[in-house]
Amino acid sequence: MTEKYKIYLSEDTRTRLVNDAELFEFTKEDGSVNLNGFLKQLIVNYFEQYRKDGDELLESVLGELTSVKSLKTKDASALADKIIRTYINNKESSTGKSTVITLTVSGESYNIIRIIENNLLKDNSMSGYIKDMFLSYLSIPRNKREEIIFKTTYEAIDRAIRENKVITFSTTNSRDNYALRVEPYLIASSKEEQFSYLLCHSPKDYKDHTYRISRLRNVFVTSDNFYVDEKTLERLTKKGARSPHSVAADIHAVVQMTERGKQMYRMIVKNRPTVTEIKGDKYLFDWPEMQLEDYFRRFGKEAVVIRPKSLKRRLINYYKEALNAYTTRDMTR
Repeated sequence: MTEKYKIYLSEDTRTRLVNDAELFEFTKEDGSVNLNGFLKQLIVNYFEQYRKDGDELLESVLGELTSVKSLKTKDASALADKIIRTYINNKESSTGKSTVITLTVSGESYNIIRIIENNLLKDNSMSGYIKDMFLSYLSIPRNKREEIIFKTTYEAIDRAIRENKVITFSTTNSRDNYALRVEPYLIASSKEEQFSYLLCHSPKDYKDHTYRISRLRNVFVTSDNFYVDEKTLERLTKKGARSPHSVAADIHAVVQMTERGKQMYRMIVKNRPTVTEIKGDKYLFDWPEMQLEDYFRRFGKEAVVIRPKSLKRRLINYYKEALNAYTTRDMTR
């Protein structure tokens, strides 16, 4: 069965949902964002948690209200429900601009919508209930939202880690859905990006690897056990605490900053390397080379690498290629 519903939201709420769908790589064949597919997954994976959290909140508020002797139980229940709904709706943008989306449900998402329709609406509309669910979801930190959307993936990896089981999977970046086979050690969240990563070891190339959870597909827990190497666990745990998006070896780098560069370093927090020591205008880092290169590409003349030569050469080549592109392309088109 397939059913369509009109859901009324603020433009800000819709934009934030589209942003999550894009970040979590829900796309159609033409590369455009598959918002409906994302929302169906949200409803399926978040419904039970949303209902449970709502029931607990309602029970808590109701308990406080029923302690007031002048309030009847029925009135207290209605007031508690109104308080909670007002609290949720206050999270929505107050710009006054609104929009409507068409939610097309089928399969499991259709079954959940039917449960809501038959049991949970009370004096609320379907549009209002779903909007409240979306607002509740968006109030959660992004890495936890990622855990909700990719619930099956998280649960499979978590079980494999607890039971020391080898897993296989493909990624959105791998060609022809090529299956990777790894020993999972831990899941760690990046503070700046607010994404979560699987840190693991590959018995094929004897190397550590990291994969963003939202980019994993077809995760399968095999029956094969692996031996947890304590040195590997210690190494990956340290990486998970600092920079889970990279398991490359650290290099020692010195970067000379202008005053503007120092300000940019304070402001640009995404994938920001942790400074080891500051000596005047020189910032010392012990961090993976590729991550340092990616980060300082945004600084231009405001941050100049003094050493190592390899990192300095990477950035010189990057700016040379950019200059060449700007000076050789026809700017009159």
